[in-house]
Amino acid sequence: MAATHGVRNQPPPRVGHDELAEDAALSEAVAREGAGWALPGLGALGRLVGDPSWQERGRLANAHPPELVTHDRYGHRRDEVRYHPAYHELMAVAVARGLAASPWAPGAPAGAHVARAARYVLWPRVDSGTLCPSTMTYAVVPSLRAQPDLARLWEPRAVTGVYDPAFAPVEGKAGATFGMAMTEKQGGSDVRANTTTAEPEGSGGPGAAHRLTGHKWFCSAPMSDAFLALAQAPGGLSCFLVPRWLPDGTRNPLRLERLKDKLGDRSNASSEVEYDGTLGWMVGEEGRGVAVILQMVAHTRLDCVSGAAGWLRQGTVEAAWHAAGRWAFGAPLARQPLMRAVLADLHLESEAATALALRLARAFDLAEDDPREAAYRRLVTPIAKYWVCKRAPAHAAEALECLGGAGYVEESGLPRLYRQSPLNGIWEGSGNVQCLDVLRAMVRSPESVEVVRAEIAEAAGAEPRLAAALRRLDAELAAPSEAGARRLVETAALVLQASLLVAHAPPAVADAFCASRLGDGGGLAFGALPDGVDAGALLARALPGLP
Repeated sequence: MAATHGVRNQPPPRVGHDELAEDAALSEAVAREGAGWALPGLGALGRLVGDPSWQERGRLANAHPPELVTHDRYGHRRDEVRYHPAYHELMAVAVARGLAASPWAPGAPAGAHVARAARYVLWPRVDSGTLCPSTMTYAVVPSLRAQPDLARLWEPRAVTGVYDPAFAPVEGKAGATFGMAMTEKQGGSDVRANTTTAEPEGSGGPGAAHRLTGHKWFCSAPMSDAFLALAQAPGGLSCFLVPRWLPDGTRNPLRLERLKDKLGDRSNASSEVEYDGTLGWMVGEEGRGVAVILQMVAHTRLDCVSGAAGWLRQGTVEAAWHAAGRWAFGAPLARQPLMRAVLADLHLESEAATALALRLARAFDLAEDDPREAAYRRLVTPIAKYWVCKRAPAHAAEALECLGGAGYVEESGLPRLYRQSPLNGIWEGSGNVQCLDVLRAMVRSPESVEVVRAEIAEAAGAEPRLAAALRRLDAELAAPSEAGARRLVETAALVLQASLLVAHAPPAVADAFCASRLGDGGGLAFGALPDGVDAGALLARALPGLP
């Protein structure tokens, strides 16, 4: 019988790699943005996410999604989500390695937000679903601080670095995680249209207990120990902390109606939740719920940028690894000019996103004490969130295509990345919401425009194409309109990324980015680079040792 099943011309599995050591753009950005002290720990995390046993845990957590248990066998309400054991193992490591609330821990060093953003770039190598509860636990702290008595009670539980999945009162647990329940069927991003009501127990006011009644269409991480929620109090839309368990050890009446059957993010649960006399404690001033929750939203958006940058990096290295180990037409794919152009362009997108994500994280580190960094954060957060997240789906599709049919099957891991890639563009405000936020920031914080422009101008002095693009941006800033907001934000994002690469990246990277993104020689699809781009230099940055 003829042997028909010999396996040849296949790249070996890409496992056992140090994902930080092979990512020069990330390690350089960490040091540059003030978190060089974190590089040893990030190196250990980089080796962990390259470990095939942890990658297998990520596969299992996604192949066996969470299950909702509404009642026990006797008919008592449980309202519990059960996960595959791999999910809890991933969560335990993520929290212990600082992906949750580590920047708020007592004694956290300067640059803690940058270090955490770098962890977010690395972590998608194993799983992205566990990032959601990690983000909520991180982002809740600034909002909680609007109500100091609640912050004193809950913040220490968020920063322990311990993940405790027990379905039990938080008083007996080693650590706590947090979720959020903002959107409703009729409102979506327009949270002021929320109809959930909050009736005070007693005199009401900040810090007081209220009874919440209503339905939330999307509750992130429903097995968390507590949630932030918006509801209509007598004095207007307000923010509430809703715990799973009450101080007397009984369960808060919080009903999980169903889990969402989502496109991606399948290892993590999202649910619809019903409040029926559910107790919540007001956070901040009555009627100021949106202002309070925006503190959480801002930090969540940083994670959207960092996580999307991680997806761009993952897609790049998977495509490059396959091209290095696969031959066609007499040569490795990675040596063929057209494939090299595609891989080089994928890397350009990844490096630019990483640079912008970590520069933005530095603004989060410094904003409390530096008004200029606070102004930078206000304007650049929605710009970066819009553009980096918007680029992720197209990038994932191109990376998948580099593998051909092999990339279209689940075993490659690229379909999971592709399904995940639209999430961060939707989460915490879709593209239009980000653009409107940019317009509002320009009006309410005009100093933000000056701060950001000054930083760009410093780099533009060394790059004529960047200087020309800055002039185009100035023209758009001078006459903004809602209909043209996407064009303005896109221009701003590209100019910001170019300025960072011109200032800090190797000349070949900065030149290629300016030629392809700011000049008129590049095309619309990945790989349509202008003549003269040094693809070899870019590929050496993408994956050391690439042919």
